[in-house]
Amino acid sequence: MPDMAQPRNLEINDLPAALELSTLAGWNQTADDWRLLLELAPSGCFGIEVDGRVVATATLLCYGERLGWIGMVLTHPEFRRRGFAKQLFEHVLALADSSGVKTLKLDATDQGQPLYESYGFKNEQAIERWFRPGSIAKQESGTGVDVSELAELDSQASGADRSKLLQKLSCRGKCCSGSGAYAFSRAGRSFSYVGPCIAVDADSARQVLGTALSEPQPAGWFWDLLPSNQNAASLAREMGFSRQRRLVRMFRGEELNQNDDLTYAIAGFELG
Repeated sequence: MPDMAQPRNLEINDLPAALELSTLAGWNQTADDWRLLLELAPSGCFGIEVDGRVVATATLLCYGERLGWIGMVLTHPEFRRRGFAKQLFEHVLALADSSGVKTLKLDATDQGQPLYESYGFKNEQAIERWFRPGSIAKQESGTGVDVSELAELDSQASGADRSKLLQKLSCRGKCCSGSGAYAFSRAGRSFSYVGPCIAVDADSARQVLGTALSEPQPAGWFWDLLPSNQNAASLAREMGFSRQRRLVRMFRGEELNQNDDLTYAIAGFELG
């Protein structure tokens, strides 16, 4: 591996290159999703540059010391099999360890799972992407909401403080809340995305998800859920979604006390 190929922090002017990597992988992230990660974790977004070009990335988003989330492990197809992903992964692991993060998690594809297992990650549970087609329209930008009440419910579900994430998401899309439930939606590169959604029961989830999915009608919707929450899967079917793909949620470190029965949609594979 060339000496010049060392991890460095990503910056705003790296967004086009980072977006190219996720687009080449067929992922749904927008430039605004990458900007969100840079805003939430300015010291946790890394890339490897070759000849002035960012060709690989990885991110670490920490929710305090309780939980760290690894995402956006990407390599340009022309630069694969050079160890860049492994180098970046080791870099974010070292950062998490030095920061005292108690639990690390990620959502792994079949291709990435062997790498993560080699670093001590264990399977926690399946996670699934569901899809529903729609008609073409533009998803509206958010205006920001008071997330203090949502954050308390969210913490009960996730076991961590994600209030900063919720505040950022509220400015980027639609936030629907009701008694004992909330749901966010936002634009994606190809399809709009619903999540996170936290609710005390299926009826509460149905109400806020129905509102979030009501308008505008995009080209289609992605909904990522934990199939262990059977109510979430049942609601997805009820609302016209079908299972598209399955990943594995993995963890390293302490097991995290969370309540998956409250989680009807995650925030995203890169956000948890």
